[in-house]
Amino acid sequence: MQRRFLLTSIAAAALLTACGGGGDSGPRGSLLEQPQTLATLTAAQIDASTASSGLQAIAGKAKCDVRVVSLNYYTPGVKGEASNSSGVMLVPAGACANLSYPLVAYAKGTDVQKPRTLANPADAETFSLAAFFAAQGYAVVAPDYLGFAKSNYTFHPYLHADSEATTMIDGIRAAQAAAAAQGVGLSGRVMLTGYSQGGHASAAAHRAIEAGQGGNINLVAGAHLAGPYNLSGSFKLTNAIAGYQFFVPYLVTAWQKIYGNIYSNVTQVFKAPYASYIENLLPSPTLTYTTLVTTGALPGAPGTTPEQARDAVFQPAFLQDVQTNNNNALFVNAQKNDLTGWAPRARTLLCGGSGDPTVPLALHLTAAKASFDARGSTSVTTVDVDPLIRATYGVNGQAPTDPRSAAFATYYASYHGTYEPPFCLAQARALFETVR
Repeated sequence: MQRRFLLTSIAAAALLTACGGGGDSGPRGSLLEQPQTLATLTAAQIDASTASSGLQAIAGKAKCDVRVVSLNYYTPGVKGEASNSSGVMLVPAGACANLSYPLVAYAKGTDVQKPRTLANPADAETFSLAAFFAAQGYAVVAPDYLGFAKSNYTFHPYLHADSEATTMIDGIRAAQAAAAAQGVGLSGRVMLTGYSQGGHASAAAHRAIEAGQGGNINLVAGAHLAGPYNLSGSFKLTNAIAGYQFFVPYLVTAWQKIYGNIYSNVTQVFKAPYASYIENLLPSPTLTYTTLVTTGALPGAPGTTPEQARDAVFQPAFLQDVQTNNNNALFVNAQKNDLTGWAPRARTLLCGGSGDPTVPLALHLTAAKASFDARGSTSVTTVDVDPLIRATYGVNGQAPTDPRSAAFATYYASYHGTYEPPFCLAQARALFETVR
């Protein structure tokens, strides 16, 4: 077993570094390194942490210890170039050892930190996956995506549906290979989920698998959480979403690298001083969401509205053309990456919060559900977790209404990234329990 793994890894690594290699002819999902167990989180440790944070009321008590395993696997770039993604596999252990586990493939939310890997037992997103899934008897695989951590890809193709799908599908293959190498039993049942950007990525993988691009992957359910499925519709909005100054420059510069048609000169889209460095800003080797603002790399000081942050970065003529011209290249590219024009067959959940200021539910979840229904899909359900968020974090059970108040600022700054994810993850697990 060890010698066979070594030979496979050498062959895959040789392909990865070969000029002109890659694409579908390569061993997609093959492991480039021996999977390493980094740590084991005991059920008692997980329970202590979820009890102290308040997460236990949503996630429940742990049934299993969780082994944290690093992965590095082959997956192609946006044009079929040889590349790779690292990631994490979480394996139930302790009282749940030596069983056969369903596999949850999870796609992470928007990440601006290039060195970050989910193969880190101290990572908050990894811990959430351990608490909600692995500690309940699910194996989990979660890619870092192209352009992060150990990936040699030169940029991250942000919200590019096709490469998100291949990275997720190849992550599933890598987890299956790692499980076989480590003697871990998988039941063969696969579930997809992801949050925010990850909701877009998990939906893209769902669509690709049901279109026949997943080989023998047995997809039984998908739970896509707070994802921006209607990207083209989002560019017709005149108001700006919370976090616009992070997400939209990230998308525009990534798609310029992919499609090459958004601008001929960066100053056509971006204002000074941002135009001088924006193309290589995200993901950052050193900066976080907070320090992107505090260093002045992007606007967003306290009191800055989303519209003010948007207008500080973007040229007004570009914004106007995107909003009004259906032949605008950014809008056309967005249509290519929408995830509304298909009909899921496996059981599917769309989860979001109607108070979400970053991924508006009416624009994305509602539009996706209407599109699925119009195409005859009968397997899709939706849930709005806003009542749970208001009851837990609101003022007397209601969302704050005074935009000048500290409570309003805290509530909406925390809504998408902190309040919403646990409630949607709980909804995802509830769906998976019905098909595991």
